[in-house]
Amino acid sequence: MPQTPRAHVCVLASLNFPDISAEDVALIRRFTRLALTTLIELGASYELWDTTEALDNPSAAAEFDGLLLLGGGDIDGSCYGVSTPNPKAYGVDARADRDAFAAIAAAEAAERPIFGICRGSQLLNVARGGTIIPDIVDYKLHHGAPGEPEFVDEPIEIVAGTRLASILDAERITGRSGHHQAVDRVGEGLVVAARALDGIVEGIEDPSRFYLGVQWHPEDEYGPEADRLRLFSAFVSAAEQARQGRVAAVASAAVSE
Repeated sequence: MPQTPRAHVCVLASLNFPDISAEDVALIRRFTRLALTTLIELGASYELWDTTEALDNPSAAAEFDGLLLLGGGDIDGSCYGVSTPNPKAYGVDARADRDAFAAIAAAEAAERPIFGICRGSQLLNVARGGTIIPDIVDYKLHHGAPGEPEFVDEPIEIVAGTRLASILDAERITGRSGHHQAVDRVGEGLVVAARALDGIVEGIEDPSRFYLGVQWHPEDEYGPEADRLRLFSAFVSAAEQARQGRVAAVASAAVSE
């Protein structure tokens, strides 16, 4: 950890979930490790919260300078109004979902920047009342076929004029994808920031604040390093600004007393 961090980040991850395979355990740990390493390289410190077990106080996410939500299992359909079980769903843990929503609500209320990846992006959408596509039927752009590598290089179109476009400084990127679900109806106050070539939503954001989600995995070392650094740098910079604002507010309050 840096001795004098630019920001202190709460990282929410699901390192284990129901019926997880050994391959997915290794995959999630590899992705999480690179995400945490990137934060450190950018001068941020972090605390990792694993939602495999119930969080003691998810609302304490508000005490950090930013909230990063990583990938994991599918969100319970009941969270977005679907009562029929999805036969393709995996890793569903409604308690972990509730903990994540509580952390998101607390961080947003405290005006902290929030960045979600894959499951994290979907959580951000559902937290705002949006819905999820239960299973992408024509999946070829989004994940490998049975018996093939799960992750594929996916062309992703970035929507002009969005925060995401300004961060990535590109009209199209190649993302590492391995998802069978995606954002369907976009949540309140959010806009689409990226799409796959088939129109599937690959990025969402709130134009008024740093509330950003991407469906692909920039924390996969087999993807473009430059894009990962741009995304994480933007998030850490926003968290640093939040930290500076909080310090200034405390100092101002102390002077007035």
